[in-house]
Amino acid sequence: MAEFIVEATVRHELGKNAARRLRQTGRIPAVLYGGQAPPLPVAVNTKQVAAILRSEAGRNTIFTVRITGHEDVPAMVKDWLVDPVKGQLLHVDLQRVAMDVRIRVKVPVHTFGEPVGVKVQGGILETVTREVELECLPGDIPDEIRVDISDLSIGKHLRAGDLPLDPQKIRLVTDPDRVIVHVVALRAEEEAVPAEAALAPEGAPAEPEVIRKGKKEVEEEEGEAEERAREKEE
Repeated sequence: MAEFIVEATVRHELGKNAARRLRQTGRIPAVLYGGQAPPLPVAVNTKQVAAILRSEAGRNTIFTVRITGHEDVPAMVKDWLVDPVKGQLLHVDLQRVAMDVRIRVKVPVHTFGEPVGVKVQGGILETVTREVELECLPGDIPDEIRVDISDLSIGKHLRAGDLPLDPQKIRLVTDPDRVIVHVVALRAEEEAVPAEAALAPEGAPAEPEVIRKGKKEVEEEEGEAEERAREKEE
């Protein structure tokens, strides 16, 4: 693994205007915190931090912060702020790291191989979880966890507890039953909606109820109507 060094200087001027002037010099404001020492505002080299975030280990990279007038400090990138329009780094938080103290980190899970459930059985591979949380010493943090899923058939899944981890060095913090990927069958097409349901969807106002009358009732009503008409004529 390549060793990264981030050059830094202590910041004495704070605020938005000072940060803007700092960025014009190729550096960004940062805060170094954690451990027994108090938080320290520093200015760091923008390109060096960007290179760490683009590296294989990404935010889990352990690097050296070389502060002018101070001792070198091992650290990790804890958080960062990016300009949403230009995509440039604006600010970064750095966490001091003790190499003999276990820490918790999130590591990406990458699968490879074509599952038999997809290749032969016509299923679909669905990814549920892309990273898991681990606890280990800083020197034991893996860049990624790679798993071969070629034997995965329809209805089968890979859980966090199935990941190949060294229990002597790494403890899984994520729930072991959490699904990482699984193969599912193609969903059957939904049944066509009956024509009556399509014409009268649920929640639509009901049409007035039509009362069908028998032939005898209709004839009686017609007879009464004719009789009233004759009475009026007379």
